[in-house]
Amino acid sequence: MAHLSHKTLVSLMSEHEAEEGQSNILGSFSSWPHRLEKAFPVYAMGIPNPALDSSLHNSECLDPIWDAIRKEAKLEAEKEPILSSFFYSSILSHNCLEKALAFALANRLQKPTLLATQLMDTFFNVMKQDKGIQQSIRLDIQAFKDRDPACLSYCSALLYMKGFQSLQVYRVAHALWGQGRKILALALQSRISEVFGVDIHPAAKIGDGILVDHGTGVVIGETATIGNRVSLMQGVTLGGTGKETGNRHPKVAEGVLIGAHASILGNIRIGECVMIAAGSLVLQEVSPHSIVAGVPAKVIGRVHDHYPSLTMQQDETTENDYIN
Repeated sequence: MAHLSHKTLVSLMSEHEAEEGQSNILGSFSSWPHRLEKAFPVYAMGIPNPALDSSLHNSECLDPIWDAIRKEAKLEAEKEPILSSFFYSSILSHNCLEKALAFALANRLQKPTLLATQLMDTFFNVMKQDKGIQQSIRLDIQAFKDRDPACLSYCSALLYMKGFQSLQVYRVAHALWGQGRKILALALQSRISEVFGVDIHPAAKIGDGILVDHGTGVVIGETATIGNRVSLMQGVTLGGTGKETGNRHPKVAEGVLIGAHASILGNIRIGECVMIAAGSLVLQEVSPHSIVAGVPAKVIGRVHDHYPSLTMQQDETTENDYIN
């Protein structure tokens, strides 16, 4: 799929602005052009588009995902009037995606000694100052919408999916860790684990466009790295092999699909576009475009698709299906 030229994007943005006009805090919910709905996923798949890059960080420019979330929230509130106050407080009362996300996360993680107002301020302040996080939020939510059939809308990912929510709290904690605020980062890690059942060390390095499907039982260690466009199912562990210190966790390249309850242990590299079958125990490096399965895992075939993490097909191999 070809990405949009700057000229085409400007034209689409002009049409959009003409239809929307000046929006108040609730925004305008008239239909934005269908072509825009197709434009943003191109960017979300990782194809560079400087014009869209700029729009993510300029409140006066186009933000198709935030537009879609607000439109969806309004429609859902109309369908279920009992939830109208919930949708207003969670989405419609906010003027950007970062504020709505900070509100949702704060309300999920609050407790008597960790107030929602404090958490919301912390989350929003980190997000608004970090353009990388702003981009990651949108690429992640697009990943959920594209790859998870249970994700019916952007709105549902933002409000209900703990895999998405836990990943965004990790992103804030990772930023705090980098700022030297390690105690707060670890406190957030602990709270993510308590509330979502997901344990991601704030020092881990995770790319963009990540799907953490279901989320329950996912463990990602301190020195683990995950590339862009990776999909992880429930129960995945990226762990160490014992008491060793230093660089001791897996390095997962882009486009990898990791099946449910797979364990990848030690400072090993998983190559690009690898598919790891559910329940596998991976103890050795895996070359790109391989399919591995078993305990311990062995190569059983080659990947059909360039990015198995995008197709989410866990039962396909090449014509030479199995390697003895």
